[in-house]
Amino acid sequence: MDALMLSRIQFAVTVGFHFIFVPLTIGLVILLAVMETKYARTLNPLYRRMADFWGKLFAINFVLGIITGLTMEFQIGMNWSEYSKYMGDIFGSPLAIEALVAFFLESTFMGIWLFGRDKISPKLRAFSIWMVALGTNISALWIITANGFMQNPVGYVIRNNRAELESFTALVTNPYAWYMFFHTVISAYICGAFFVLAISAYHILRKNELEFFKKSFKYALVMALFASLATPAIGHQYGTYVVEKQPAKGAALEAVWETGKGQPFHLIQIPDGENEKNSVEAISIPKLGSFLFTNDPNGKITGLKDIPKDERPNVPLVFWSFRIMVALGMFFIFATAYGAYLQVKNKLVDAKRYLKIMSYSVVLPYIAINAGWVVAEAGRQPWTVYGLMKTADAVSPLATSQIVFSLGSLVFFYLILGFADIYLLIKYARKGPAQAINVQKGGVKHVS
Repeated sequence: MDALMLSRIQFAVTVGFHFIFVPLTIGLVILLAVMETKYARTLNPLYRRMADFWGKLFAINFVLGIITGLTMEFQIGMNWSEYSKYMGDIFGSPLAIEALVAFFLESTFMGIWLFGRDKISPKLRAFSIWMVALGTNISALWIITANGFMQNPVGYVIRNNRAELESFTALVTNPYAWYMFFHTVISAYICGAFFVLAISAYHILRKNELEFFKKSFKYALVMALFASLATPAIGHQYGTYVVEKQPAKGAALEAVWETGKGQPFHLIQIPDGENEKNSVEAISIPKLGSFLFTNDPNGKITGLKDIPKDERPNVPLVFWSFRIMVALGMFFIFATAYGAYLQVKNKLVDAKRYLKIMSYSVVLPYIAINAGWVVAEAGRQPWTVYGLMKTADAVSPLATSQIVFSLGSLVFFYLILGFADIYLLIKYARKGPAQAINVQKGGVKHVS
């Protein structure tokens, strides 16, 4: 492998591993903030125990997310120095704001919430975790703003052979970034909710702390149902915008090879990139493809054959990743809708098969979200900055031996972190909440 491929693999490993922690942080902190708020308003010890239990799992995930995020940012300068030279003036602005505003906001209030538990009032503790939630969302916004420029460059001028920011307003109002932000954040809510649903289902099956975990399940189910229904609605509008701005990615989503209007949608389809056709097309619905892509049943879709080969993404990779994301999105809707039915009918505790499915489905949102990012990033290839800079021109002039060493070290380091994270999460998730608490003015002390 050459330096380009090795650098791409290293960045994929870095981003993919970091993104294991990001969606859980964004999703779980909202539920945690709701629990803290309920306790501050009612002083019901059940909510204190809920916040403590889920807060411990959140803290483990949060710390590892910070560590892996720092590694990712360093890599941009090490492996992608040509990109940094070309894009530094634009890419640096949102990342600087993210670090100065979002990172310090969430880190400061995370410290207050975590270490001030016995020293501050319940209302201040609730306020602190809401500030952490705000910080995580602001952080996501600015990082996605930077990525949105890479997908859809706006507000720039080419000067001295580099892209320079001309309009900060255009950068922060980039429609591509906002579509991506809402789609990503709402998807993260699914991840956080299913994390709580899975652990709660595990304990309900074993009749452990039924009141505690039935309440946790109920809160998570409300978030999961909302997010599962909102994600495809936002994703559809996001997808139509993608087709307009990146026709190669749009065509790869459904392996459309021939340009035409009124394109059908094939329920069963297998792309053959080597021969520029689909080897299998079955159960076709007329004009549905054009409607899904353009909101017009007679809308025109540009086929891959009308796009130069050196400007096409890896079609099978994008196509199947998109299919996986959509299939799991449908599962989330059905799973949460059925859970809501069981909740209303008060049949949840006896629905053993459903609870078992939910306890194992904790990994599915991670697969769906990462499949979505494969669509977004692999679908943009061969461009690093769409239409401006190709990935081959962005890589650092490094020897392959240097990248092999850093990649091997990174994988080894991440394996240790990964095993530590999984071990700690499983350990404390199985252990369950503290058994008893003593509520005191200005804070809470455990008696268990």
